[in-house]
Amino acid sequence: MPRTVSRLLPASLVALLAALLAACGDDDEDAGVKALPSATCGQLEYGGEGEADTLIASDLPMRGASRERSEQMVEAIRIVLEQSDWSAGETRLAFQACDDSIASTGEWDPATCRGNAREYASNPDVIGVVGTYNSGCAALIIPILNRAPDGGVAMVSPGNTLICLTQPSDACPRDEPESLYPTGRRNYARVVPDDAAEGAGLAEFARREGIERPFVLYAGGDRVSTGQATTFRLAAAKLGLTVAGLEAWDPEAKSYIDLMQQASASDADAVVLIGLLEQNVPQLIADKVSELGPNDGEVKLLADDGIAQQATIDEAGDAATGMFVSVPGREPGSLPPAGQELVGDLEQDFPSARQVELFAPYAGEAAQVMLDAIDAGGGERAATIRSLFELRIAGGIVGSFRIKPSGDPTPQPITVSLARKSFEPVAEIHPPPPLVSAARG
Repeated sequence: MPRTVSRLLPASLVALLAALLAACGDDDEDAGVKALPSATCGQLEYGGEGEADTLIASDLPMRGASRERSEQMVEAIRIVLEQSDWSAGETRLAFQACDDSIASTGEWDPATCRGNAREYASNPDVIGVVGTYNSGCAALIIPILNRAPDGGVAMVSPGNTLICLTQPSDACPRDEPESLYPTGRRNYARVVPDDAAEGAGLAEFARREGIERPFVLYAGGDRVSTGQATTFRLAAAKLGLTVAGLEAWDPEAKSYIDLMQQASASDADAVVLIGLLEQNVPQLIADKVSELGPNDGEVKLLADDGIAQQATIDEAGDAATGMFVSVPGREPGSLPPAGQELVGDLEQDFPSARQVELFAPYAGEAAQVMLDAIDAGGGERAATIRSLFELRIAGGIVGSFRIKPSGDPTPQPITVSLARKSFEPVAEIHPPPPLVSAARG
């Protein structure tokens, strides 16, 4: 069984072994369902009785700086499947972990996201997708799954925060989110708060820290980062903070000293980074400390969830110390009993990891939500989607919540952590609805 393998071997070796086994081509005969292509997907896994009736896939970036986080997320999904005896009610489920990143960049890739989506939609055995992590990839996959045969394919994300996937906003194109659902019916939900809630939560934390003049930097050319910068700026304004500057950084630049000098000239008392670790964030952090001093000094450093992973501390080194990061949702140590049990399993499966990644339990929750919807829908595509928007989760892995008609969870807590040797939580923020509305615009 996959869990037995994962306890005996490092996660990276498990992924390699899975890919090699998938290439053998006999997994679909053993599991009873048609496997997704091994070019981007790992081994077809099934640990239940008899043969599987249907298939779910995860869609995450399995390379680059996100690899460790995604490996933990995939393992969380496996744990939920094993605890459910690889079934959702009477429907027996196989699983494949698929990769939406490419080797040349280590990041999610638009062509790969679209290609994966076409494979999910055209394979009649695929009933649902747990993913994605990156919102830009989700925006490409959702419409393809929305038009899939037999009523579409359900998708539940453990990590997407882009508002535009589910609700209109000043940060979104005018035709979104409607254009993402060409059939006029929603097929997508998430179990994490959106950027409006996170922007409001991070702005509220900044206010509590006495920050009055934040200087906001966001990754240029990235619509998600642009939107997140907008939500923070709008929430900060609502709280009476003055945004000292709003500038894009070039992920290909070799130095950001000029941007830090602009922040210094603006009399900023904090720098806020909005983007992804892979977008040259370690260099930004180093240049911030070089020009503006340590992060626990006069000019603080804050960042959003795209930077909130252990790899940030590993790559940035001592320069990351004292940085605050926000993430949508609760951190692993604050989860209810079901979440603590999952965290314990992940700690056992990844003994060399410094910490359980913040999004790993949310991947487990996304998988459980998918299983609940499949169970309620009787294993049919269209019925699974309908059931998804009727779910109320009590005592789940990340707590109690419901899925609103938009596909968003409620309530929407935000966690802020402090970088030391690992990220240590310091506050759980519950931004009030008026502040979230202001951040959304």
